[in-house]
Amino acid sequence: MSAREQILGKVRHALAGVEPGYDVPAAPRIAELPDVVAHFAERVADYRAVVERCTEADLPARVAAALPSGARVVVPDGLSVEVPGGVLDRGFTAHELDTFAAVVTEARVGIAETGTIVLDHGPGQGRRAISLVPDLHVCIVRADQVVPDVPDALPLLAPGTNDGRPLTWISGPSATSDIELDRVEGVHGPRTLHVLIVG
Repeated sequence: MSAREQILGKVRHALAGVEPGYDVPAAPRIAELPDVVAHFAERVADYRAVVERCTEADLPARVAAALPSGARVVVPDGLSVEVPGGVLDRGFTAHELDTFAAVVTEARVGIAETGTIVLDHGPGQGRRAISLVPDLHVCIVRADQVVPDVPDALPLLAPGTNDGRPLTWISGPSATSDIELDRVEGVHGPRTLHVLIVG
């Protein structure tokens, strides 16, 4: 028996006496936001990420400017913008990915209330590893991908999860305060997150 089957068996046992059709209360909703994209940009910046807004026409120049000069940059298949000197991910190992200074990806959704970016690893987003190993992550979020809160994001993420793709939830650069409550960035992922909001 697999761990999954064991867990589901325990859940079924725990629910044995529960009436079917129990209504789960709706999640509390945030107040309507006057400018969802501006709220998203503010919340992402609160996490110490670099946030810029630009037009679609300005995007290639903004991506190039966000990258260190001469840096090795890994890019996923299906990325909608040309990255100067970008190297297409060929399934690099973690050790090989560590030789890249940066990665450029697109996002699936941005959540305004939490300042969270979610990747479902579809086209333009690549494998989880490429968004976690290089020290700089330049992430492109289009304004029409920004939703007010987590319940608004879940239906948009369902197709990817139904296809078996993982989700990566990003709230600022990787950071921890495990030791002496001192904040250390870059321990579990990129030390720097640069978000380009298009539109």
